[in-house]
Amino acid sequence: MSGSFEVAAATVRDALTDAGRGLVEREAMVELVALSAVAGEHLLVIGPPGTAKSEAVRRTARALGGSYFEYLLGRFTEPSEIFGPVDLRKLREGVVETETSGMLPEAEVAFLDEVFLGSTAILNTLLGLLNERTFRRGHTRKQVPLRICVGASNALPEDDALAAFSDRFLARIFVEPVPDSRLEELLTGGASLWQDAVPRVASLDALDVVAGVARGADLGPVRPHLAQALRTLRSAGIGLSDRRAVKVQRLVAAAAALAGRTTPSVADLWPLIYAVPTKEAQALARDVLRDVLAASENTALPAAALEASAGPLARAQRIAQAGQVLLETRPPDEDADALTAWRLKLEGVAREMDAGFAPEALPDALRALRGEVAAVLGDAASRAA
Repeated sequence: MSGSFEVAAATVRDALTDAGRGLVEREAMVELVALSAVAGEHLLVIGPPGTAKSEAVRRTARALGGSYFEYLLGRFTEPSEIFGPVDLRKLREGVVETETSGMLPEAEVAFLDEVFLGSTAILNTLLGLLNERTFRRGHTRKQVPLRICVGASNALPEDDALAAFSDRFLARIFVEPVPDSRLEELLTGGASLWQDAVPRVASLDALDVVAGVARGADLGPVRPHLAQALRTLRSAGIGLSDRRAVKVQRLVAAAAALAGRTTPSVADLWPLIYAVPTKEAQALARDVLRDVLAASENTALPAAALEASAGPLARAQRIAQAGQVLLETRPPDEDADALTAWRLKLEGVAREMDAGFAPEALPDALRALRGEVAAVLGDAASRAA
């Protein structure tokens, strides 16, 4: 089992790396889709239109494999558009059956944009489908293969009537437009999405192997730390319902499994932030749990761990990965313009390391990288002289 688990975890990690390539500031969202799928939970993405929410979900769905269903809901969306039409042949016999082929009840990964705009009939049916993985409509009763549903909206609903439905999405991420400082990366990354590169793809079999390890994980060692983190949140006025507090353990176990570990540790507590319901409460949670989250790290989900924790180990991991990729993509010496741009990026990596870490506190992963970057830049300076 150990060998197959390691291979499966590595396969999923590689697929996520390719899925996130070119999606500037959306890497954490890509990783959270996979984390939620392994945990068997659902993800809610909140952000303004045009922030690549749907593109990130589509790319992650392709990376994970399996059947995919996507739909933009509106006030006048009919249930048949989501779940399938009534089977007219059965209806003539007086039986109301739904033909679900190619629709949401047949999907393994689903994305519902503007999810809170659905009618009462749609949301009530979705409630059972998301919570129990069971589709009920008319005489139709069936278990569904859904691993994860990603819901998206411009804002959290203010209507109390939607609270029960909204609570079915355990993990939540709030996205903003790409900041001015990364606009060049946005343009370059966006253009790269048009290319015909073939990304690595995992399989639902690999995902299920990782999910099986997560379900069997020994949470005993980390549970006291999680309980204390929940107490700290409560003392700060951040309350998670009992259901969310219990279910967050699935996210913690999934984070460890995706990183190749069978036993979660304090380093895997960072998903707790994504279980906090609102953007403002998540920001406060990061602050009050600063010391606990400082140990956060995850080789499979570095962007999500960093965004959740802002911890030094997670930040170091992300810088190290970016720097190593840069070192491995050095342009040829005869391409002077490309070489100059490459060196400027390396200088940016060096500045980020120096600004984020004192020389004596530089993590091992960055110490080696810092030496390589310094050697390259020093060689460039000597040649210029």
